[in-house]
Amino acid sequence: MTFSIAGYCAETGQIGYALATSSIAAGGRVAFAHWGVGVVLTQARTDPRLGPQGLALLRDGRSAAETVASLVASTPERDWRQLAVLDKDGHGAFHTGQRVSTPADALVAAHCVAAGNWVAEETVIAAMIAGFELDPFLPLAERLLRAIEDAVAAGGELDPLRSAALGVHGRNGFAMVDLRIDRSERPVADLRAAWKEWEPIMHGYIERALSPATAPATEELEGHAKG
Repeated sequence: MTFSIAGYCAETGQIGYALATSSIAAGGRVAFAHWGVGVVLTQARTDPRLGPQGLALLRDGRSAAETVASLVASTPERDWRQLAVLDKDGHGAFHTGQRVSTPADALVAAHCVAAGNWVAEETVIAAMIAGFELDPFLPLAERLLRAIEDAVAAGGELDPLRSAALGVHGRNGFAMVDLRIDRSERPVADLRAAWKEWEPIMHGYIERALSPATAPATEELEGHAKG
């Protein structure tokens, strides 16, 4: 009972994802990503084991389509699974099992793949793609967030949403963005608020990891966040 999108930025090489669902803790169960490798989304009757397996296949040079095919072949419960994979170059592929709650669909477009199940209607998935593609010059996190906001505007999920997540990985080897909202009555709106607070201080925290001697102090970062 989730709708999600994985995206790639051709300019920066960043990869990321955004998702929303009616169950809690989806950010830790659904999305798996690593820069220079790709993104794996596992949803419906979620099997988090498929995420690391998919990343390992991508790391070994498998395409998104080959990775999906291998994951589907490896699990006897494939009919319960919905998978979406995006490789490091932005090529996507997906699988929707026959026992996944409908309406369910998935779509691949340039540099993104979107999937959803138990959504209000199949146009919710197309709305995610359209939101992602609307302005390719925006930061990847913004494009992904707009995609799920447009999915909500198109009807979202049939059950009330409770959690949402946004993640972006860049060349530094760790998540630039890893925001998760749980047990909220408006998780996508709260995710927007969290991104608004994180965006102006994000690069300061990246600098703290890479060059702590020259990085801004906590007080400076908090000042930017409040400002």
